Amino acid sequence: MITMLTGKKYAGAYSLIFTFSNLSLSMYALSFASYFISLFGFGNERVVALVVLTIFFILNCLGIDKFAKVQNLIVGCLVIALAAFAAFGVGEVKPGYMAADSWMTGGMMGLFQAGGLLTFAVGGANCIVNLSAEAKKPTRDIPMVMIISTLCVAVIYGIVAVVAAGVLPVEQVAGENLSIVAKEILSGPVYVFFMFCGAGFALISTLNSQFAWAPKPIMQACDDGWLPHNLAKLSKWNTPVVLLGILYVIGVVCILTGLSVSILGNMCLVANGVITFMINCSVFKLPSVVSEAWDKSRFRCSKSVLMLITVLGSVASAFNIYLNASRLSHHLLLINVVVIVVAFVFGTVREKKATVEVSYEEA
Repeated sequence: MITMLTGKKYAGAYSLIFTFSNLSLSMYALSFASYFISLFGFGNERVVALVVLTIFFILNCLGIDKFAKVQNLIVGCLVIALAAFAAFGVGEVKPGYMAADSWMTGGMMGLFQAGGLLTFAVGGANCIVNLSAEAKKPTRDIPMVMIISTLCVAVIYGIVAVVAAGVLPVEQVAGENLSIVAKEILSGPVYVFFMFCGAGFALISTLNSQFAWAPKPIMQACDDGWLPHNLAKLSKWNTPVVLLGILYVIGVVCILTGLSVSILGNMCLVANGVITFMINCSVFKLPSVVSEAWDKSRFRCSKSVLMLITVLGSVASAFNIYLNASRLSHHLLLINVVVIVVAFVFGTVREKKATVEVSYEEA
């Protein structure tokens, strides 16, 4: 997408920024560790995070089929657990939930900043594109998955959020995980099921899937010449073990440095937001870049509508970058800026040595 819509050198910048954005692997592992300790009452957060990160690194090294079977089981249990939390909790929301003294205590900007951070909740709808090569009918299935999953997540997470903030006083649950509210509304067995299969599985399902899709763009960068070709080497299980190992090391380093979950989230979204902004600014080029495919597409629209989508998407992604950047300390923000600048310099310098393969499947 980057190459087709924005130009060759930007694909090189993308390869570095995208790799950096996978700091989020450690965020999901640390979040799972928080729930694990809340449930069992013992353990060291970093140790638990390292263990779960290692388990899913090994699982993904063994092949996409192993990943898919485990992922289906995890997601099935996850949906049941979140539905149980919502069903048992809706009736427990206190009448004064929207009282003026406890509603939107951070103001409109606080609401926007929370929304900016929680774009992670629907990030899978974008990342699923990276698994198109594994799909039997990608031009049919991938768009439908993007639309249906986003709508389902919006409804389920919306209800869960109301329960999470409305059952107990806001000052008691602010900044905490869902274990406090879950213990209040769920009985023993259901509470254990929710904590393990709901909150825990929500995080490890994302961790598992990220190990599956994250290497794909980097593999393409290796094939195109942006990065060393040997990094994309496949194992006997047809998995990019070297790249998986690099992502694993990135996750381990982030866990050991002690960065908080919210800081990791904001850092990833600032860098990743630049990628999104680059694509959104160039969506209007689709009819000229892939004219035949565009004419056949079921998503084809008029030029004015496409330009409106381009403008709205660009403004939204730029605002999202600002929201997440505003929550970072000066030195963490500087790290993001350095990564982004180095990435664009790298793309410019390396452009002549890269041979970009532009590939897409027509509908």
